[in-house]
Amino acid sequence: MYGKTIRAVCVGMIGFWFACQMNQSENTWTLKSPNGNLKVNILHRNVEHAVRSDSTQTELAYQVVFRDKHIVMPYSPLGIARVDQQFESGLVLVNEKHEKISESYLLPHGKKRECEASANEIILTFQNKNKALMSLIVRAYDDGIAFRYHFPGKTDSMKTIVRERTGFHIPDEAVGYLQPCDNPGMYTPAYEHFYQKDVPVGTPSPLPGGWCFPALFRIENDNYWLLISEAGLDATYCGSRLAAHADDNVYRIRFPDPGEGNGIGAVLPTTTLPWSIPWRVIIVGNSLATIFESTLINDVSPASNMMNTAWIKPGRVSWSWWSESDSPKDINRLRDFVDLAAEMGWEYSLVDANWNIIEEDELIALAEYAKKKGVGLLFWYNSGGPHNSVTEAPRDRMMPVRLRRQEFRWLQEIGIKGVKIDFFQSDKQKSIQNYLSILKDAADYRLMVDFHGCTLPRGWSRTYPHLMTMEAVRGAEMYKFEEIYPRNAPWHNTVLAFTRNVVGSMDYTPVTFSDSQYPHLTTVAHELALSVVFESGLQHFADGVESYRQQPDFVKQFLKTVPVAWDESKLIDGMPGKDIIVARRHADVWYIAGINGEDHEKNFHIDFDFMNSGHYALTLIGDSNSVHTFRNEKTTIKSGKRLTVPVLGYGGFVIELHEI
Repeated sequence: MYGKTIRAVCVGMIGFWFACQMNQSENTWTLKSPNGNLKVNILHRNVEHAVRSDSTQTELAYQVVFRDKHIVMPYSPLGIARVDQQFESGLVLVNEKHEKISESYLLPHGKKRECEASANEIILTFQNKNKALMSLIVRAYDDGIAFRYHFPGKTDSMKTIVRERTGFHIPDEAVGYLQPCDNPGMYTPAYEHFYQKDVPVGTPSPLPGGWCFPALFRIENDNYWLLISEAGLDATYCGSRLAAHADDNVYRIRFPDPGEGNGIGAVLPTTTLPWSIPWRVIIVGNSLATIFESTLINDVSPASNMMNTAWIKPGRVSWSWWSESDSPKDINRLRDFVDLAAEMGWEYSLVDANWNIIEEDELIALAEYAKKKGVGLLFWYNSGGPHNSVTEAPRDRMMPVRLRRQEFRWLQEIGIKGVKIDFFQSDKQKSIQNYLSILKDAADYRLMVDFHGCTLPRGWSRTYPHLMTMEAVRGAEMYKFEEIYPRNAPWHNTVLAFTRNVVGSMDYTPVTFSDSQYPHLTTVAHELALSVVFESGLQHFADGVESYRQQPDFVKQFLKTVPVAWDESKLIDGMPGKDIIVARRHADVWYIAGINGEDHEKNFHIDFDFMNSGHYALTLIGDSNSVHTFRNEKTTIKSGKRLTVPVLGYGGFVIELHEI
């Protein structure tokens, strides 16, 4: 149901020809993308002639070239070492294989429903001086490259990785949009720092934990873009990041800190053979549209083997905690938010932290009440366990596995549709195993999953399509906690659309019209636009009941109909830190949204050349003459025409288009 893969093996063992080449001091392989625009050169040299792109000798390296002349990533180091074997030097090629890969698959939520991915692949198998084997697998897609290491064979003994030599060499003239990695703490790491914009290449991270994935770079002279992340992470490895220092502009892979997750779990990943390391993914384009629209993180991740997915239903969610933090303890206030969801036609309502003080029979009655209103409930949980010390409850129901499955069984029995699980604070292998174990158990009981206080999306939503969204973002909750957040939020929102949200659904909890502890500087139209600019399989609308009820009818009508799962997504224009305009299609209806990350007025220009030819009924909700008011316009427009939309500083707009 969810996809098929076609692989054509073009070249197997290279036999006599290869034997004649073995004495060469250098071998180079070139792999091109299906459209020929992207090229990867893989270089294997004897160590005495090694590439010195990172000021150290390396025997394997790769280079990324666009349209045969633009070196968007100079030669960058490859190599990996286990405790028992190293695959950094003394390597001899023993096998070469080429494949063509063509995949098509469907996703129940995300930026694009019907996904197709084609790539050319090369698998180079090397042996080291001890005759141990390591394969380097490289794929070239039209929108980027991906590579991984694989250890063939079969062993019962455990193997441990001690380091990756993998690096990403960024050209001198590039600037980055980079997020510092948290130091371990009570609530960290959680991928919740502000991104830093226009960072000169090679700048050390302000924190010793390094730089987070995804990392976005702009090559100024050629105006090319690179986004670096990882995918296909499974229970045999840890989540990675980039090291704090990039000597000679080479950003290296770094493992988690020992203190993550309260010190629980080993830093170095360990398993038996065979063993595939996660994909290192580089999305490449000569425009930001390639970055924004890419599905490459999912393309390289394992397909789902779930047979019945009809119960996986993306939707809008009412959520009481942002506006009333104590409301999850109050059954009457929870009922009010169920009523709000029913009025707005939203599919779900979230019962957040500390609901466990409510009597069980009252919770069951709430679930029945919501069901009669046509609203599904989601329940919040603390993921702890010993890996965190956060006291928000219920905790100690997600582990051990026996208790978790018992809890999931109860949730299924009373009709709960999903769970939000919080406070993981670790990228160690033990934590990754915990995430994936939760997803497998949740599938058994048909519960959708939202991870918070968590790691970054790494393609899991393709493998486990009931993983609806993940936090890993400095989102709207910071209006409650951080005085500097409002003045950074406008530009930060534009950066997130080109970085964090590219790699997977993002639970930012948008559309907060009212003020929390620290008031907004964004306009209400900017806040409304986030419902389209940000993609999330469960979109938690975070404001309170009274705030939504007092909005103009045209705003409420928009929020009643705006989808969260998209058939198609396009970037119209934008620059991280400045502004962004996006178009997303659901069925036959287009939604366009733009936000201004700067404090001065602008005119946004929209060319309607991405739609089918014809005439469309257009409804626009945008800035009025103050930050707290909307304007509403209706007109018709023809495909191919241009519309100019004025926005205030920190403003925004939404457009809904129906063909007529």
